[in-house]
Amino acid sequence: MGKKVSLKDIANKVGVSTALVSYVLNGLEKEKRVGQEVVTRIREAARELNYQPNQIARSLRKGSTNTIGLIVADIANPFFAHLARIIEDEAIKYNYVVIIGSSDENSSKSGSLVETLLNRQVDGFIIVPAEGCNRQIEILLQKELPVVLIDRHFPELATNFVILDNYQATYEATTYLIGRGCRKIEMIAYKSPLIHMQERMRGYREAMAAKEIDENAICVREIDYHQVGQQMDKIMAALKKNKDTDAILFATNALSIAGLYAIRENNIRIPEELSVIGFDGNEAFDFFDPQLTFIRQPLEEMGKESVRVLLEQIKGTSKTVQVKLKHQLIRRGSCR
Repeated sequence: MGKKVSLKDIANKVGVSTALVSYVLNGLEKEKRVGQEVVTRIREAARELNYQPNQIARSLRKGSTNTIGLIVADIANPFFAHLARIIEDEAIKYNYVVIIGSSDENSSKSGSLVETLLNRQVDGFIIVPAEGCNRQIEILLQKELPVVLIDRHFPELATNFVILDNYQATYEATTYLIGRGCRKIEMIAYKSPLIHMQERMRGYREAMAAKEIDENAICVREIDYHQVGQQMDKIMAALKKNKDTDAILFATNALSIAGLYAIRENNIRIPEELSVIGFDGNEAFDFFDPQLTFIRQPLEEMGKESVRVLLEQIKGTSKTVQVKLKHQLIRRGSCR
């Protein structure tokens, strides 16, 4: 590897002082009244010599690294992968680089990622919080670092967040199933105290109660995050045998996919035997026949809003911003 090109090398090539080169390459030429001809020669020389600025030194001078730390729950989940891409593309428009980590719904791993990103001196955080990482968020707030929670939040913490109106989404989906003649509607959700999951379950329960459905027919089956396949297959095998349930509402994208495969494995006919509504869009939904009715989250808006709110915080806005977005129910052939 050759010798790293320095400001002095550029100064020698152009025949000016090192200080003058520094002013130009740091965008201070107007303040120092440097002539346009000299500015052009310095920049051309920097290009010819393939000068690479010291980003650490530049960041220390600016007090900013132009980086955002993004922690998602599970990067293997298409929902979070798509969300990460939207955030990354939006941040680039404002000359920010996004460093992405996946907590895998594990608070310890989330804590390690937060520490790593702090050491990288990111300007702010966008976080899909895992269960049990309340204290991590509190510490970031105490340090007065810009933080935006996305998809979920902690009601007890006064944080910026961008989320879906989860209650309204499942309330409408449940009401839709009831309107199609379904009466024994079950919901399949994750076993989790996180607010987004609790709100989805609340929306389902209150919609059932509002339509005066027998409370014995209200059933939420909670699945362990790490045992989805095994537990889902047991649920569907029981449904096939008993034939009491006439509709299923899945609470997440991953549960929807696992549920559709288990339904097919158990030869349950949709919608003749079982009406189904999923959560979040997924290309896989299009390969099932009939295509799945689902609750669509405004991912594009969610990602862009999280970047907008974070950049406002980075610029010094002290106001807490809390955004709750509307869903869209995409009606297709999976409901009778």
